[in-house]
Amino acid sequence: MNEITDHLIELCDGLRRVVLPSLGSHAARGHTGVAVGGDVTFGIDEEAERYLVAHMRERLPNWAFYSEDGGLQGADDPAIVLVVDPVDGTRPAAAGFEMACVSVAAVPGGGEPTMGDVVAAAVQEIKSGALFVAEKGAGFSMRDGDGTALPFRPSPGADVERLFWALGFRGRPAVVLAGVLAELIDTSSVGGAVFDIGSATYSVTRILTGQLDAYVDIGPAIIAAHPSLEAEFRRVGRGHVLCNSPYDLAAVHLLCREAGVPIGDAEGAPLEGRPVLGSDAGYQMACIAAANHELQQRLVEVVQRGIRDFVHPPVPA
Repeated sequence: MNEITDHLIELCDGLRRVVLPSLGSHAARGHTGVAVGGDVTFGIDEEAERYLVAHMRERLPNWAFYSEDGGLQGADDPAIVLVVDPVDGTRPAAAGFEMACVSVAAVPGGGEPTMGDVVAAAVQEIKSGALFVAEKGAGFSMRDGDGTALPFRPSPGADVERLFWALGFRGRPAVVLAGVLAELIDTSSVGGAVFDIGSATYSVTRILTGQLDAYVDIGPAIIAAHPSLEAEFRRVGRGHVLCNSPYDLAAVHLLCREAGVPIGDAEGAPLEGRPVLGSDAGYQMACIAAANHELQQRLVEVVQRGIRDFVHPPVPA
């Protein structure tokens, strides 16, 4: 591991230690504000953000960082910019569930970095301590909280009827999302399983461990195909479009690329060229990650049919 990666692991560990005692507490559920991307800031988010700001000032004053709740902060001319989601899976964390992670990715400073510019990434489960690390061009590693190596075992299967998958649901209008994904939900719900896990990083890392076969989050693609539906997304999102932002995907994107696991947008196109510093609707991106290329292609086909054929039911007067 290089020095950048060491700093990412140290930051993940510090954030995890700060957040861990608050998992499942009522105080963690308190609403304390609104993040730069429009999502609700919970008490547990605020606690993590305070630690992040202090850590960066004390340990990495020459770096900058972009976080979900604070936006871009830190040095004016940084050598490195960190893309941080201190608690990815705030709602599971507030409920005391295990599906919450710290997610940190590093890009070179200067210019307008993209997903393809991420040079190092670390994702750590808050409850278990399991750690996933990747360095661009140098591979990846996975280990449990006690340091034991986790086996890399993505599913070789491509049978949608047996699919175990997670979708992104928070802030997405239920009728719209279920309508677009109806074929996939109905096909897999008996012989397979569909989950709303509430954390993109936890979901995608489960593909690496073999616990899930795929992760499907396609809000921006739905809006692009049906612009009139943006109003529905904003209605549910309290005035904001709440889909995956770069801080949700930057770290797991590099993990997938180094692991050889396919990850792309709703058409299967690469995410490398997408800007990584931003969080509003213009920066958000659809994502389909799958255990193998054949499965990803099948999911893209099903999703594209759902987007193409979706007709929004009339709204009752």
